[in-house]
Amino acid sequence: MPQALRPVIGLNFDFLPAGKTHGAFYRLGAGYADAVLAVGGMPLFLPLLNKDSDLNLLLDQVDGFILTDGLDLDPRRQGQPMHHSVRPMPQRREDTDRALVRLLFHRQIPLLAIGAGMHLANVACGGTLFIHLPEEMPRAMPHCDPSCNGPHRHAVLLQAGTRLDEIYGGGEIRVNSNHHQAVRTVGSRFRVAAVAPDGVIEAIESTDPHWFCVGVQWQPACETASALDMQLFECFLQAVVRAGLRQPRPLALAG
Repeated sequence: MPQALRPVIGLNFDFLPAGKTHGAFYRLGAGYADAVLAVGGMPLFLPLLNKDSDLNLLLDQVDGFILTDGLDLDPRRQGQPMHHSVRPMPQRREDTDRALVRLLFHRQIPLLAIGAGMHLANVACGGTLFIHLPEEMPRAMPHCDPSCNGPHRHAVLLQAGTRLDEIYGGGEIRVNSNHHQAVRTVGSRFRVAAVAPDGVIEAIESTDPHWFCVGVQWQPACETASALDMQLFECFLQAVVRAGLRQPRPLALAG
């Protein structure tokens, strides 16, 4: 049978440490891989690795990368005090993700960063975060539904002339929302791509027109995403293809 070439998209796992009733395990929402497959990519999952040499070996195999969401970044690693609202991701995951982001930036691999992935990308470039929006921006609109009675949604205003504005068709969109942290100041390699009506930054993107690097606060791969969100994955994959596949990696099809 003929062989097919498909861009390989890396995905980082979330990590749950061992507890009293279970061992440690990796986890990832199925929507991430489903979205990659739906737009013609092939997902490749990244375990926790603590050596640059191991991370580089895996990154040699990918054409693009999606930094997935997770729990909060530890504010103490950003020079801020711990807050009662913070649910820090396990240190092993944050250590791996920080090293991963540094290498992704160095290689300028096409990158889509989601939720906590966007926060980490921003912090890696010297940006800062609101640790708890309800206290630091008390007049902000709700950005999550603490009652968990259903998906929370709100409007997002796309910034004219940005890559994200082109992807979504401009103007205003509605997105799902479930976060208590947000970008406060934008890192040196990014610009604001979208804001909520209250001014909270909802998306950032690279200032380099030749590098697709977009971060969004909402969850474009989960079941509460809108039909428009698939365009984000489609345009990401198109950017991966334009950047050029690292080398042919034909996947033999069973037959």
